[in-house]
Amino acid sequence: MDAMYSGSCLCGQVRFVVEGFSSQVANCHCSMCRKFHGAAFATLVSVSGLRWVSGESMLKHYTAGNGTVRSFCSECGSSLGFRGKNQPLSAIEIAISAFDEDIPVEVDAHIYTNYKACWHHIADELPAFGEGRE
Repeated sequence: MDAMYSGSCLCGQVRFVVEGFSSQVANCHCSMCRKFHGAAFATLVSVSGLRWVSGESMLKHYTAGNGTVRSFCSECGSSLGFRGKNQPLSAIEIAISAFDEDIPVEVDAHIYTNYKACWHHIADELPAFGEGRE
């Protein structure tokens, strides 16, 4: 088996491992991601080989008006991931801040910058997309 990368919520009750990562990792500036993560943007990555080690029953899911789903720990409130409308939990994109160790990913874009916070200045040279990557 290849390397496994572990992650958890703040209280440690929700724990997971993954085998790999998508090559695309973006900072999402949409208002829902900003509010869910309490920050200027959320950075999420699609993963492969996701396995919930413990606490899967502790996950709570919020479905927004547009059908997208955000998942978090019901005990500590840690933001753990996002999935598109009608996507199963196995398709969750994980918040990279939830990993407990360095992971082999590199942010390659800013998305939904049409909705970025007025107080945040993007100060890097990564490609920026007003909506999604398309």
